[in-house]
Order: sequence, then structure tokens, then C-alpha cells
Amino acid sequence: MKAIRAVGRAWARPGILFAATLASGALLADDFPNRQMTVIVPSTPGGILDQTGRLLALELNKSLGQGVVVENKAGGGQVIAMQALLSSPADGYTMVMGSIGPNAVNYSLQKRLPYGPQDFIPIAHFVSMPNVLLAHPSVPANSLSELVALARAKPGTLSIASSGIGTSSHLSGELLKAQAGINLVHVPYKGASPAIADLLSGQVNLYMDNLITAIPQIKAGKLKALAVTSGTRAVDLPDVPTIKEAGYPDYDVSAWVGVFVKGGTPEPVVGKLHDSIVKILQRPDIRERVARMGGSSIPMTQPQFADFVNGEIRRWTEVVQKGNIQVE
Repeated sequence: MKAIRAVGRAWARPGILFAATLASGALLADDFPNRQMTVIVPSTPGGILDQTGRLLALELNKSLGQGVVVENKAGGGQVIAMQALLSSPADGYTMVMGSIGPNAVNYSLQKRLPYGPQDFIPIAHFVSMPNVLLAHPSVPANSLSELVALARAKPGTLSIASSGIGTSSHLSGELLKAQAGINLVHVPYKGASPAIADLLSGQVNLYMDNLITAIPQIKAGKLKALAVTSGTRAVDLPDVPTIKEAGYPDYDVSAWVGVFVKGGTPEPVVGKLHDSIVKILQRPDIRERVARMGGSSIPMTQPQFADFVNGEIRRWTEVVQKGNIQVE
């Protein structure tokens, strides 16, 4: 039987009770799924969480033979979506598209979370990608160094959007502010779509966006790309330097998305979901679609993904504490 790992907790049962639980879980997995499933997306339609969630739902429907619906539950720094998962039974029929924000950053950023890492089981890594620092054409800066100089000359006059408190776009901006020593006004939104809309209209000046939604606007000449957040340049934006190259050697941020279920979901069900998702991600056509999103899927076993998430929690706890990053 496969090893299973819940973030922050080792699941164990004594003697006969443990054996009975495993047996009932195995019987459940044999019949799983036999009804409609749900994928919760913690954002408005249009962004990376929504696009990956809809791709997952479509392909699980094909491979498992059951209907899979997508429910967008935006807001609350993605806490609303995580609570929706926790209010559902621990049976694998409800999943959430988790990410760096609610499943790594929020534990140190938000002081009164109604859940902890132990309440979720990471199922599978789906995609990782860099963000890109975008500027409205009216911003008189065409490079990161020019932007930093402008922000230092006029502190508190430039605004930077995010797709929500605790998201990768938020933390990408906060980390830049901390390392560059600049004051940018954070404006959180309930997803990528409203944030990019206000950036395009000039309501905000800057935005750290995922490549998938940024590239069309960059190529259309509607927004300026000043830098990417990953340690190496993005394949789709080879002429755009990294923030690390621009003079901040410790800066390296990649957004990631993975599939999570409620803690306590039977191990055989977790294994079946993991295997089904991995088979989907191994297909050449799906790898190509993920690449067109500007990212890639990292092959991991279920325990490896759990370890990855635990590592992200430790990393961002250190970043938040060291940078004294706080929710407004």
C-alpha cells in the first residue's frame, strides 16, 4: 500500500481500528468515484487557478467517467475556498486547487486562520511558473532599476495590484518591496482577472502577474514587462531580465498550483486520485497545454509533494518573519 503524508501530521491508528479503517477505505476506493465530483477554485474565472482547475475537471471526467464540476470561491485571501473544502466530507469527492498562498504563505502571514496544514492532504503537483512584474504604459520606468529609482523618489505614490492577500503575486511584490527598500501601495483583488483589468485601465500602476495571463497583454503592447520573478529567464520572455539579474541575488519566486483534499480522506482514495492526476499530467498533449500556460508540471509522488509543501511552508515563514511582511 502506498505511503501517504498529510502536511504537518502523521496519520496512525491502533490495532484493529486501524485495520478496519484501511479495509473500509479499500472498499471505498474500489467503488470510487461513483457520483459527481467537485473542484474548488479559490479565485475568480480566468487566472491560473481557474484554468488549471477547469483542465483538471475536464480530464478527470474523461478518465474516471464521472461528472466533475468547478466551483469558483474567491475572496478572503483564498481562505473561503479552503473552508469550503473543510466543510465537505473527507471522501475525495471534493478537491481544491491549492497554491503557494493558502497552503504555504498564509500560515505565517495570517494570524487567525481557521485551519492548519494538518487539515489538508496534498495530492499532486500540477504546475509551477514564474510571475512577471507588469507596469501600465503611463509609468515612467522601462526597467526594474528605473522603477526602484522612481519609487524611492516618490514613496507611496505607486500602487501594485495582487490577485489576493497571500497569493504568489502578493508575496512577489512584498518580497521586492522588502529587498529593494521601496514603498508601493498594495491593492488586493479577488483574482487575476479584475487585477489585470484595473492595470489595463490605469487604475493601478503595477502588478505581479502569472505568465499565463500576462503574456497576451505584453505581446499586444498593452503592458510593459519589467522583470520576471524566477531564478532564470522565462522561455516565453527571453528578453525580460530576472529580478535576481537586476541586482537582487536572493530573489527567486515561482508560483505553484497543486491538488489538495480534506485531511482524513482514506489512503486508497488519495492514491487513486494521485495516480489519475499523474497519468493526465504525463500525457504529451497535457504537457503541451501546461507549457502554453508558461509553466511545467514537476513529477512527484504523493509523499514527495507533501514534503514539497512542507518545505514551502518553512521557506515562506522565514521570508515573512525576516521581511516583517504583514497583512494590511
